[in-house]
Amino acid sequence: MAETRTTETDCDRLTRLVAPPAAPVDAFGDWPAVEAAIGTRLPDDYKRLVETYGWGEFCDFLYLHTPFGTSRHNGIEWQRPYPPDEPEPDRERHPYPLHPAPGALLVWGTTMDADRLCWQTDGAPEHWPVVVWSRAGRYETHGTGTARFIEGWAGGSVGSELSEATEPDLAPWFNTFRPRTHRCLVLSEGPLAHPERLELLREALAPTTPRGSWRSTYDDTGQDHLATLDADWLLTYDVRDPHQIRIDFPPEDSGRVERDLFAAVHHMKCEVLEITTAAGTTLPTWNTATDEDEE
Repeated sequence: MAETRTTETDCDRLTRLVAPPAAPVDAFGDWPAVEAAIGTRLPDDYKRLVETYGWGEFCDFLYLHTPFGTSRHNGIEWQRPYPPDEPEPDRERHPYPLHPAPGALLVWGTTMDADRLCWQTDGAPEHWPVVVWSRAGRYETHGTGTARFIEGWAGGSVGSELSEATEPDLAPWFNTFRPRTHRCLVLSEGPLAHPERLELLREALAPTTPRGSWRSTYDDTGQDHLATLDADWLLTYDVRDPHQIRIDFPPEDSGRVERDLFAAVHHMKCEVLEITTAAGTTLPTWNTATDEDEE
């Protein structure tokens, strides 16, 4: 019997570089209805990308939008002209029209810096190039599909202004956009230095992975970002006076987060002085919920 060979896709290569989520958000729906509403067929690699990763962000910077879901930050409106085209646009400043004009730009993603990630809808969808439309009005054209562009950007092989946002020493990652609860634990100083406290925090919440760090050139302040590998928790250890741990987590994990995080603080030889929400509301106890906690 002849051996059956499968062709590796651009999305397959991307998943080897960036692990997809176990439960992607807004990843599945009626593609024919979407294409009818937009007025064009969409690239197959984009459909595979959406079904694999869903709505979320690569490396806390590059946002993948899907045509599904009801959030005001996602859904089919992101595949419509954005922003609306001018009646008589200045083609020296804006050389591309917007969809549904022939050869126009159609948005599939954005960045943290409000750049728009588009296709130039010229020819068959499988051959649409990616156009990066920066908020400064500059354009970059890349002769690749969506999945290959993201793989090249995340892997550092795409020459783009966007590549300045990646951290080459870190493995690239993906976070789903989903409802999350935010807590900030303000801590007492304790007897240990910051590097020791950080090591003990990671040890208590293991396994974790680093997500970048920052240090001020003017004082001793800074931040260390990390994520847990066995749960969808995102943490920032903020070095300030007083130092604090900020964590975002799925609401259903609240009890486990409270238990593990308080144990970690004890492990760091510190005490919790205050607990606040994303809105800055001080909580008398961990489980006091407020509407501001969730997105």
